[in-house]
Amino acid sequence: MSSHGEKSSDPNIEKPVDEEAVHEPSRGVSGKPWMYKRPKIGSFKLPYYASPTSQLLLVSFVCFLCPGMFNALNGLGGGGQQDPHAVNIGNTALYSTFAVIGFTAGSIANRIGLRWTLLFGGFGYFLYVGSMLSYNHNRNLGFLTFAGALLGACAGCLWCAQGAVMMSYPDEKSKGKFISWFWVIFNLGGVIGGLVPLAQTINAPEGRAVGDGTYIAFMILMFIGFILCFFLVESKYVRREDGSQVIVMKNPSWWSEIKGLGQVLVSDWYIIALFPMFIASNWFYAYHFNNVNGAKFNIRTRSLNSCLYYLAQMVGAFGFGYMLDTPSLRRTTRARLGLGILFLFTMGVWGGGYAWQREYTRADAALDDFRVIDFKDSDYVGGMFMYIIYGIYDAAYQTCVYW
Repeated sequence: MSSHGEKSSDPNIEKPVDEEAVHEPSRGVSGKPWMYKRPKIGSFKLPYYASPTSQLLLVSFVCFLCPGMFNALNGLGGGGQQDPHAVNIGNTALYSTFAVIGFTAGSIANRIGLRWTLLFGGFGYFLYVGSMLSYNHNRNLGFLTFAGALLGACAGCLWCAQGAVMMSYPDEKSKGKFISWFWVIFNLGGVIGGLVPLAQTINAPEGRAVGDGTYIAFMILMFIGFILCFFLVESKYVRREDGSQVIVMKNPSWWSEIKGLGQVLVSDWYIIALFPMFIASNWFYAYHFNNVNGAKFNIRTRSLNSCLYYLAQMVGAFGFGYMLDTPSLRRTTRARLGLGILFLFTMGVWGGGYAWQREYTRADAALDDFRVIDFKDSDYVGGMFMYIIYGIYDAAYQTCVYW
């Protein structure tokens, strides 16, 4: 009989709930047999449902329909509103809660699982667009602000689950490839989403706001994305091609989660060192969307720019992701090369952006007689290429941060 201070070797004895968190494989747990069967289309075999590839594709299409469509709408500048003031308030509430929940979302995901984390994350998007539609008719700023705050909490959870699937499901040599696949599909949502208002405003060169039909179309697409969240397989059932299982974080209590988060921040200094890069990864969106696209172009040209921006992101993510997976180079060499290229790219892109910005100020853009550019104008080409390069840069930056 063991003493009180000894640890029993009997695996059937329950461990104390405040024990340190540990990483464990899912110890032979398997899902339904159909999850591991490869469907065929002719001679081509598709990935089985519980494979990392299939799960990444599912999450990619959730993001295609939820944040992808949100980005398309937000990319119009001011959420497609003629006066962006209300949407700016909603976005302030959004990113305030996003920052708080995003910091703790990993602990939430470890406790409730990626499936429920993703499901909660997908809920807020169609409601937020619904609040914009409501604001068009009743000017209810309170509902818009609340929906923005709720979406921030949801988005923090959604992006946590997405990042976990994208970075922990593939093997080490395929991470860049998975990032590029995700970013291409996700930004395809922005491209297609940008086509919705473009089709509705193509014959309205003087228009500066989108109509109800645009918001309703976005709401329907986002709701479909929310429904897709139900089909994510629990992590313990996922199998890689070599038969290995995904590592699942086991934490017996919320307290151990909080304690583990604190230990990471203390012991892993490089996480703290990356904080400025994390902050900067979303810093420039408000400027791109509101102060460049929203201020300088009319609504149909903003819609076209939005399509081009996200199309450029697809190209940037594909190229940069595969570069970071170059098998002939050591991982440390690829990391230094990626950071070096990103630094030079940053200086060049924002130097060109500064030259473009010198043509007008915020005060100029607020004037009623401020001239906005249409895509048929002769001076559109320069702004178009500037916005395309912003899109490529965005994808390169995000891919590098994830990798």
